[in-house]
Amino acid sequence: MDTDERPDLRRGGESKLILKAETEKIIGFAFEVLNEIGHGLNEKIYENSLVGLFKQNAIAFGQQTRFPVHFRAVQVGEFVPDLIAFGSVIVDNKVIDRITDHERGQMLNYLRITRLKVGLILNFKHARLDWERIVL
Repeated sequence: MDTDERPDLRRGGESKLILKAETEKIIGFAFEVLNEIGHGLNEKIYENSLVGLFKQNAIAFGQQTRFPVHFRAVQVGEFVPDLIAFGSVIVDNKVIDRITDHERGQMLNYLRITRLKVGLILNFKHARLDWERIVL
């Protein structure tokens, strides 16, 4: 799933992660939000808090951007991701017990629909932020 082979972001050294600086920045913002607001609230609260930080830090983002979903060349619906940061990273905010293959599979579909390469699943359910970086 994650072709970056589960890197250890705590260690120094050369890294070939795509969009590494961008995803680290987003995760840092998620920690700020969790530390200030707390855990277990509605997903929209976390989404809007991240939007506030993106604005304060002049980071390009899209909130609730619409993407068409096609089946055999016919549009059959739309996909609306929570956030796209830096124009290149899908940010999916969750308040769930734990991130499972279900959320990972959803993110892979989101990446395919948007034609982006990197997604972050951020889980604000617990006092400790749970996150996963998914690369298509």
